[in-house]
Amino acid sequence: MSLDVSADARRSALVTGANGALGRELCRGLAAAGFRVIAAARTAEAADEVARDVSDGTRAVALEVTDPASVRAAVERFPDIDVLINNAGVLLTAGATPTAVDLAAVEQEFAVNALGAWRVAQAVLPGMTERGWGRIVNISSGTASFTHGLIAHTPGYTVSKAALNALTVLLAEQTRGTGVLVNAVNPGQLRTRLRPRAPRLPEEAVDDIVRLVTLPDDGPTGGFFKAGGATMGW
Repeated sequence: MSLDVSADARRSALVTGANGALGRELCRGLAAAGFRVIAAARTAEAADEVARDVSDGTRAVALEVTDPASVRAAVERFPDIDVLINNAGVLLTAGATPTAVDLAAVEQEFAVNALGAWRVAQAVLPGMTERGWGRIVNISSGTASFTHGLIAHTPGYTVSKAALNALTVLLAEQTRGTGVLVNAVNPGQLRTRLRPRAPRLPEEAVDDIVRLVTLPDDGPTGGFFKAGGATMGW
């Protein structure tokens, strides 16, 4: 990685869903860039395994984004979060139609993809604004872009990610001028457990995401970006 993040070398970065393919690669990329990485997963065992795999300095924490007590405990343990990567996500409605989709599965997608990200952001933002610096990157999806066309065959996932995009804009507006930048990124079709046959490897998306973490203080906020750093229409 060629990004210069020397000014941010000791900032701490929390990655949710760190035990997934993209989460693990994000932890590697942030550690290589000099951040103090906190790998968060639903269980302590999963988080510990990622931390051991990434680097000696990577910390681990159990964090279930749908559980307020779990989120609160994680942030109490690591109160000085400078960077939040909302990476935890689930895809449960692939192949369904909006008219016949199991709404219980949709509720689960919303609970993780939208409300989970919202919950963790609420927990870390007070500290970021108090310190006058912070970066939140929400891992979104091209399925949720009105500009490019919403994808109907993943209905719950699509609508939950569209909600995440809306949350990105709202948080960016509320924190404008505080030193906190909030953006969303579409990492492309990545080969993960959600999409094992996707064409792009997770490590190929890392630079695009770390670039948003290392934006200058006058950088964009409330934006939706795609691979290569170009702006993607909402």
